[in-house]
Amino acid sequence: MNFTSRYPIVFALVFCMPVMAAEESWQPAKGPLMTRWAKDVSPRNVHPEYPRPQMVRKDWQNLNGLWNYAVTAKEAAQPTRWDGQILVPFPIESALSGVMKRVYETNRLWYQRTFTIPRGWKGRNVLLHFGAVDWETTVWVNGQEIGTHRGGYDAFSFDITDALRASGQQEVVVAVWDPADAGPQPRGKQVRNPHGIWYTPTSGIWQTVWLEPVDEMHIKWFKVTPDIDRKELKVEVAFHASAGGYHLRAKAFDGEIERAMSDEFKLGTAYLAEDRTNTLVVAVGDFTPWTPENPFLYRLRLTLLQNNEKFDEIESYFGMRKISLGKDEHGNLRLHLNNQPVFQFGPLDQGFWPDGLYTAPTDEALRYDIEMTKKLGFNMARKHVKIEPARWYYWADKLGLLVWQDMPSGDRSAKWRGPSGYDGVEMQRTPESAEIYERELRTMIAGFYNHPSIVVWVPFNEGWGQFDTVRILNLTKQLDPSRLVNGASGGNHFPAGDMIDHHQYPGPGMPARVTDRAMVLGEFGGLGLPVKGHTWQDEKNWGYRSFTNAQDLTDAYIGLVKKLHPLTGRDGLAAAIYTQTTDVEIEINGLMTYDRAVVKMDEAAITAANNSVYGPPPTISVVAPTADQQPATWRYTTTKPGDDWAKPGFDDSSWKQGQSGFGTAGTPGAVIGTIWNTADIWLRREVELPADALANLELRLHHDEDAEVYLNGVLSARAQGYVTEYVGLPLSQAARAALKPGKNLIAVHCRQTGGGQYIDVGFVEVVPASK
Repeated sequence: MNFTSRYPIVFALVFCMPVMAAEESWQPAKGPLMTRWAKDVSPRNVHPEYPRPQMVRKDWQNLNGLWNYAVTAKEAAQPTRWDGQILVPFPIESALSGVMKRVYETNRLWYQRTFTIPRGWKGRNVLLHFGAVDWETTVWVNGQEIGTHRGGYDAFSFDITDALRASGQQEVVVAVWDPADAGPQPRGKQVRNPHGIWYTPTSGIWQTVWLEPVDEMHIKWFKVTPDIDRKELKVEVAFHASAGGYHLRAKAFDGEIERAMSDEFKLGTAYLAEDRTNTLVVAVGDFTPWTPENPFLYRLRLTLLQNNEKFDEIESYFGMRKISLGKDEHGNLRLHLNNQPVFQFGPLDQGFWPDGLYTAPTDEALRYDIEMTKKLGFNMARKHVKIEPARWYYWADKLGLLVWQDMPSGDRSAKWRGPSGYDGVEMQRTPESAEIYERELRTMIAGFYNHPSIVVWVPFNEGWGQFDTVRILNLTKQLDPSRLVNGASGGNHFPAGDMIDHHQYPGPGMPARVTDRAMVLGEFGGLGLPVKGHTWQDEKNWGYRSFTNAQDLTDAYIGLVKKLHPLTGRDGLAAAIYTQTTDVEIEINGLMTYDRAVVKMDEAAITAANNSVYGPPPTISVVAPTADQQPATWRYTTTKPGDDWAKPGFDDSSWKQGQSGFGTAGTPGAVIGTIWNTADIWLRREVELPADALANLELRLHHDEDAEVYLNGVLSARAQGYVTEYVGLPLSQAARAALKPGKNLIAVHCRQTGGGQYIDVGFVEVVPASK
């Protein structure tokens, strides 16, 4: 059900020779990294798709393409000369804009172009639409100031009818001021000085600009709320009408087959020229629910009539789905989709592009990220402190991806806290800052309310600009009671919202148990690997924990997922989010490279691991405890022993004895029983292994740094680098073959090169749920 293909694009631009010459000569700026879709971008082919797929009208005109631009001082008058041309809708800082120039809070960015109105639109009102402009926008048409809008993520429009000339060329001028992180407005991860997890800003127009003709009496907006329990769809419609006798009709379709029609609702007989809102209820009968596995969408048609004459008609769609909470047999609240518990698992999705920054190079590229997220075995994505164009959510609706939608963070005076802050201190915003935040929160919820893919709103992340938390969470729930509200992803936590959300790197982990909210892991992982030729810069890239090759990265990822799975059982973890979909600038934590050219891990292996998470978790039993469970006695030496030190017959009687674990205080995750502060340590210990545990035995270890583990003289595992908590490792085939019922020898060598140091090893039995 692709609404883009249902209606032709209406173009009525006059292409004179200078315009054609400019289009032919246009080239993107030379950026640090480009995607494969950049080659498909040109002034004549720049986001040509219908930009509002949930409210489709037949006639429209796309204004994307080359505009004139100028950068002036903030207080300067409208320029009379232009600096050059910019490819709209790409932000001026991006390579695909053709400019790639930074603007600051002391500047104002200006745009200008001309257009013509199609003859067939005569007698109709003309709306000028902006998908999004960051941040404060003022618009003139034919020299007449039309209006100002403040907000960097929401769509807005102006009725420009009265400013239009009777015929011929029309001129539009747009002025934008964007303070980035010098201002209080929501901005997400945009900063003037990009570094670490903070990225290049997006200023000015960054989504499609377009024209639309409407009759004076027309539908302004509508909301759809599915009710799967009552088998109904509630449709709330706001319209503009200056006379009575109008009727509104809603029809739902399964493909081309009409499923239901509302009772005709008479809008009245004496309405003045003002906005009106009405509610219709469509009985859908037996229905196909929307799920990630089967994202079934129904068509919806809204028609505004008077005496059976059609004045306006909207094509849309909806999904019959419900998101709620429900308790399991252990008293834990779970996330329910359509009244069934569903573990939600997906990546943190930043929504940045190396060539377009906030703006994907093409609609195909936008779709690709969602397709790959699904292909890798995820059923959800958390859209992180950014709001996407409507078409991203359209593809999530159509392809079946659950979405947690963050409110972009902001405010110049925010105390940027680290993960999982629990100090209970809220930021004190100025009245202006609080008003801006709340207004943009309201527009986000209203603007994307109809998308069935969105199931969770996330008002705050990690205390970034977090203020008046209980009121804001309750407001979010009041604005949209049909969805869940994440209290504050990663803390600070207050007694409100539907979830308590923990962040842990590399993790995984979960919050302290509660029974009044669902327990979720809002961020974990962050495993990094720079891939030569696919990075924003050649050196000094950054990750929470970095690797040097794809195999080690894959093994570490699978290790995290294996550790995650047991938390989904009796412990009650209801969702988890891995950092992150792609690399972004110097942050190289992505499942894919920044240019989306390389999946950095073994795709089949991580997909299988991801898919395993949705089933019942394995049963894990301690066979040989580690120090955090029950300290054990080991033989050890810090002097290099003979070559046969790891074999069962070696005489270790001269070695010292000590309690596990071995290391220095302050090493993250360490439980110190014996001080070890030299470069190397060698350890030996005999453990009793029952025969029925051998088939499902795994190592449990904590190492800082490189470690080698031998079982009965056979190398079982090598662990490179360091970890900050206990992790599981599978046994090598050779080591598993060397195991026997009864006494078995564990021998370990660990090497330290800098910082903390620690080593401890034990055994667990991991029995899959099917056994």
